[in-house]
Amino acid sequence: MHLLFKESSHNHEISVYDTTELYGEKGKFRVLQFANQAVQGAMDLNNPARILFEYPRAIIHFMEFNNPSFEDVFVIGHGIGTIAGHFPEKRFKVAELDDKVLELSKKYFGYRLDNVVVGDGRHILCSEDAHNYDYMILDAFTEKGTPRHLISKEFFQIARDKLDSGGSIIMNLMGKGDHDPLINAIHTTLREEFAYTQSFALRSEGNADIQNIIIVGRNKPIGFQLRNMAGFTEIEPGQGHIITDSQ
Repeated sequence: MHLLFKESSHNHEISVYDTTELYGEKGKFRVLQFANQAVQGAMDLNNPARILFEYPRAIIHFMEFNNPSFEDVFVIGHGIGTIAGHFPEKRFKVAELDDKVLELSKKYFGYRLDNVVVGDGRHILCSEDAHNYDYMILDAFTEKGTPRHLISKEFFQIARDKLDSGGSIIMNLMGKGDHDPLINAIHTTLREEFAYTQSFALRSEGNADIQNIIIVGRNKPIGFQLRNMAGFTEIEPGQGHIITDSQ
C-alpha cells in the first residue's frame, strides 16, 4: 500500500492510498477510506471508467430500467462521485458534508463536474423546489453509519415532496439484511411515505455479516432485472419501529 493522503477533518479521518490488491482482485487501485477501514470509493487506475463496486452498478441499473429518460437527480454523499460521474450529461446536484472529501475526489480521482454543494444534505434538500427530481440517492455514512436525520419519517416526507410523481429514493445502507433491526426500522418508516418499496442485499458468507443493503421507495411499481443487480438478491425486511426526528 502506498499512502497518498491522511488527515483528520472535522467530520472524519480520511485517507487516500494506492494498492495492488482490492478485495482479492489484483491490479492497480486507488482508494478513498474513512476510519475503521470504511472504504468510500475506489478507482481502477488501469481502467478509470470501470465501476468497481456492486452497489453503484445496481443503482445505475435501477435508474436506467425504471426511467431511461431521467434528467434530474439529487445525491446525498459524494465519495469519489462514481454515479454522478457516470452520467455527465444529466443534471445532478450532490450534497457533501465534508469539503475535504470533495477536494480529494478532484485531486486524486479526477472528478471534474461542478455540481457538488458542501453542507448537510437534508438542509440543502429542504431548499429545493417541490417535485423537481426524478431520483434521489442517499449514500451518506459516518463512522457510526447512516445519520439518523437522513432515515427518519420526516426526512422521507421531504424526499417524497421533492420527487416527481414517478420519482424514486434509492438508499445504499449497511446492515445484516433482513435480520437487522435498524434495516427493518428504515424499511418500515419508508413504507409510511411511499406506496412501493423494494429491498436487496449483497450476498454474504453468513447472516451475521455486515453487507450492502439497497432499499428503494417509489409511488409507482418498481422494476428491475435480477441478472443486472451485480450480485444483490431480494430480501424482505421484517416489521420495525417508525424512526422519527424526536427519537
